[in-house]
Amino acid sequence: MTMKIMPDGVEVDLDNLVEQIKSVIPEGTDIGAIERQPVAFGLIAIRMNLIRDESLGGTDDLEETISAVEGVAQVEVEMVSRM
Repeated sequence: MTMKIMPDGVEVDLDNLVEQIKSVIPEGTDIGAIERQPVAFGLIAIRMNLIRDESLGGTDDLEETISAVEGVAQVEVEMVSRM
């Protein structure tokens, strides 16, 4: 799945934010590619590819966990695919 994570603002340290997000990703979910995507007015979103077993269910728990990280304003699932 691909998630777009929007920081609270342009002043958020994205390197630190990525490390915080990595630390809260639940067991059974692997992190793939991480990209930065310019949005507007200096704001940069983080696009993160995550891989998890279908038996763990949908994406709600991941969205809630990542949204709870300080500095995260919004989490959006852009794509989900099956392997």
